[in-house]
Formats: sequence, C-alpha cells, structure tokens
Amino acid sequence: MNSNAGAGQPGSRLHPFRVGCVRALNTAPLCRGIENELVFATPAELARMLQEGQLDAALVSVVEPLWHDDYDILDGVAVACLGEVKSVFLAHRQPLEQMQTVYYDAGSLTSVTLLRVLLAERGLQPRFQPLEDLSAAPHLDNVLLIGDAALDFLFAPHDHQIFDLGYAWYELTRLPFVFAVWAMRRAVDHTALRRVLRETRDFGLETLDFIVRERTEYTPDFRRDYLGWHIHYHLGDDEKRGIERFMQLLEKHGLGPVHPPRYVW
Repeated sequence: MNSNAGAGQPGSRLHPFRVGCVRALNTAPLCRGIENELVFATPAELARMLQEGQLDAALVSVVEPLWHDDYDILDGVAVACLGEVKSVFLAHRQPLEQMQTVYYDAGSLTSVTLLRVLLAERGLQPRFQPLEDLSAAPHLDNVLLIGDAALDFLFAPHDHQIFDLGYAWYELTRLPFVFAVWAMRRAVDHTALRRVLRETRDFGLETLDFIVRERTEYTPDFRRDYLGWHIHYHLGDDEKRGIERFMQLLEKHGLGPVHPPRYVW
C-alpha cells in the first residue's frame, strides 16, 4: 500500500475525509488536483480499508458496494468502458476452452469476477490462482492483468492472444461495463465530499489534454485514445443498466448475493 500522510489534513480539499484511490493512468482524470491528498492502494487493499473503517471513501471495484450493503455510490462518476477497454484482459496461449488454470493479479476484484462471469457464460470454469509477482506474467499460459500492469504487458513483446474483457462484455450485453465507482461509507455524512469528487472529475476532463501531454506512459497517441475513448468517466442510465445486468449474472453463477446499489448525488 502506498499511503499519503497528507490525506484528509486540515487545509486540504478533502479534509476531514480519508479517501483512497488506485494509482493508475486511467484514474488520473478523477484525481486531478487532489493527488497529494489521497491514499493509494490496490483495489483489494482499498476494499479492506473501507471495510475496516480506515477510509471514509474510495474509488473501488464496483463489486465492493454490490457485495457489502454499507456504502453509497457517487452518482454520475465512474471508470467505465463501452467496448474495448485495453487495460483489462486475459492474456492466453491456450484456447479458452482448454484452459484449466487462470492466474490473476491478486490486487484485482471486479476484473477477476467479470472474467469468471464471461467464462461461465461460455460454460467454462477454470481454476483461478492469484499471482503475487506480476513479473511472472509473460511466462504463464493464461493470466488476467489489469491497469498499468496490463498496458505494460501489451506494449512489451509477447506471444499471447488478448481476450479484452470490456469488448467481451459488450459482445455479450451491448451495454457499458463499470469497473470502479466512488464508494462512501454510509455511516459518514459525505455530502461535502461528493461535491469535491464531482468537481475533481469535471476538472480532470476539462484538462484532459494537459494530462495526456504531461504523463509519460506509453505514447501520446495511446494516452489520448485510452483516456478519451476507451475509458469514460460518467455513470448514467446505460452504465446503471450494465451494473444491473452484471448483478443478475453474479447471482446466476453463484457469485452473489448482491445488494441493490444506492446512488447519491
């Protein structure tokens, strides 16, 4: 976990709230201007910190507020895709039907659950094994990668086929997929925080050209396409329908129970 000692300190925009986020290229527009006030950790670590009351809010895997009825979801803001997402995929050498074991980034939550659903819809149920050392990924036949680790893999030489989870979800449902949302502990009055997080997203999107220009990962053209096309940052009616469909499939394949999301503006 990469925490930030300045999170929630007097004088910060987030004070008095303790807020967590994933450090990745695709979260940059949602963190613009408040980076030094956030606690950065993996999706799994953020979920644990929320559950233990170490954070008041976090940008977490969408499954976290679906599996635990303790959170409100900030309406209007998400990390989502409509089709190919680029940074969430199964890299595989074996045909999907022949896979017996899938290794996955141990920090992931939503993505491994989504892959279980997508494979189960094809009648496939391979064994899932957490992978602690991501440097081993190129040597594995079947591995699920997310975020910057996935993009690093994509830009490096490899002989794997790429099963993009965003594209596979769209093929199945014709709906967007929501990977992450701002989840806020319901026991906390987070009215003021909601305004700050919405304004931060708006500022990030207004200055997206600056983010693309100033970041150094990969290439400028890729950053522009990735942040401006493959990923989107709104949570509207279509995204909510995507969440509802995901909930139905979680229940269908024994990955529930799930709780109806409570969106707050």
